[in-house]
Amino acid sequence: MQQRMTQYDLILAGAGHAHLGVLRRWALVERPPGRIALLSLGPEAWYAGMLPGLISGRFSAADCRVELQPLCRAAKVDLIEGEIASLDADARVLQLEDGRCLRSEWMSLNVGAGMAIPPQQGDAMRVLAARPIDKLLEGWRQWQAEPRRMAILGGGAGGVELALALADQVPALALFCGGTLLDGLSPGLRLRALGHLRQRGVQVREHCPIGRIEDDWLLSGDEPVWRGRRLLLASGARPWPWLTASQLATDAAGFIAIRPTLQSESHAQIFAVGDSASLDGMRRSGRFAVRQAPVLSANLQAALQGRPLRQYRAQWQSLALLATGDGGALLGWHDWSAGGQLYGHCKDWLDRRFVKRHRMVG
Repeated sequence: MQQRMTQYDLILAGAGHAHLGVLRRWALVERPPGRIALLSLGPEAWYAGMLPGLISGRFSAADCRVELQPLCRAAKVDLIEGEIASLDADARVLQLEDGRCLRSEWMSLNVGAGMAIPPQQGDAMRVLAARPIDKLLEGWRQWQAEPRRMAILGGGAGGVELALALADQVPALALFCGGTLLDGLSPGLRLRALGHLRQRGVQVREHCPIGRIEDDWLLSGDEPVWRGRRLLLASGARPWPWLTASQLATDAAGFIAIRPTLQSESHAQIFAVGDSASLDGMRRSGRFAVRQAPVLSANLQAALQGRPLRQYRAQWQSLALLATGDGGALLGWHDWSAGGQLYGHCKDWLDRRFVKRHRMVG
């Protein structure tokens, strides 16, 4: 039996950081006209910046989530729970895994990205990805029952933070990155991070890309470099399969190519932000997604009202705060770096403020 098509003026697909910011602004100020919906995998949205603190036991799961229904109600937006199966960009139709179909005149995608898994031969090694967070936590709870040595793939901020959060919870931990640790951040921050990792007993292997998994071995080229049964992926973002099949213009890696107005280069009635989108100067980081929210909110309102759109200008430099797993944090700004408990308190305050700002009562 054919499913009925539900029509909207605007669908916000994905409960990422930018869409949370849009909903918050509409809850506090008048939202644009029309029928609007938020499509989310579940009833809550995770704040990824607090994941290391959650893993290290400093936060509870409830500290790190935003309940979506009160936020949507305050913004006068319908909440739809479901998983996307396909997107017809030309018709602006989303088909969900349960067969439901949603169509909208305008669409905004803040759906994040998956994680690339190296080709795997055999099933001796269990692999967990840092996202989606629900699945990571479920797998980590199982691993906690019987701690074993682990490896982490990813030398970016996320991989370093997770390594520092996990270092005291496993018998041995190795961190692999294909290039330089914390590439693109200040040299001082990198040296401080290396010092913390070594002090906590983490084996760091830079310029050691992992090309495949064979049984319980990680291989870099043809060289076996690590042996164990547990691997955590913290890098290697890849677009969702349904996104690459959607007719949207993409960059070389398959992410949605967007204009400075945050519109798709090929489909002007579709906006895209966060990890699913690609714009010159924009990194895949929650900090960038948060900063896109004001421009996205203004442009969605302008689009629905037929007004000119604003341009988003990505910051080439931004403040970096990396949790060290012990309540402290490392700070990087341009070529300057620092570390200590004071910066950990600052990071905790900023993270808790983000969650609190997006929570609505009722």
